[in-house]
Amino acid sequence: MTALVIDGHPDALSLTAAVARRYADGHGDARVLALRELTFDPNLRFGYRQRMTLEPDLVEAKRALQEADTIVIATPLWWGSVPALLKGFFDRALLPQQEYRYSDLGLPQGLLRARHGRLLVLADTPWYLVPFTGLPAQTHVARGTMRFCGIRSVRTHRMLGVKGADEATITRWLDRAERLGAADGRRDRTPQAIAAEAASSSVVATS
Repeated sequence: MTALVIDGHPDALSLTAAVARRYADGHGDARVLALRELTFDPNLRFGYRQRMTLEPDLVEAKRALQEADTIVIATPLWWGSVPALLKGFFDRALLPQQEYRYSDLGLPQGLLRARHGRLLVLADTPWYLVPFTGLPAQTHVARGTMRFCGIRSVRTHRMLGVKGADEATITRWLDRAERLGAADGRRDRTPQAIAAEAASSSVVATS
């Protein structure tokens, strides 16, 4: 698995979930981490004063975060922010000295190995209202979370006006997610993986 796709929507039948799956399908070597399927307490009960014991699902999720070359987050925009489920995952899974730390000068240093990321934001807000309402979740997640933890290149893709979108528009969004995944899949494949694929194809062809 070279890419990790975090689906932050509580509903498996949501458009956000469909977008996450289509990206993963296009990538070819991606894992979808649907947070709604994890068992964990999203409440950071003691702040950072006292560590909470990590549930097994969070331990596995953190391992996937550390191993991924590309990290993608798909989320709806609710009340100017992300769902409580996704915010709780950030609070519990992204910890000092593990996903980030501070230098002696007090500057943040990201510890995730992934150098590429995408933020897929879905919102009912139509595009023409964005100059007035803004998209604070974009800054919060892309800059305040993903880049903060070391993902240097984060690209944001907006899917706006979801509530009034027709089938053609939704199909276009899903196709776009798959194309983005395919592009990242080509970039993420290592020379070793490409050679292995070529060798496998040669074996099949001659057998």
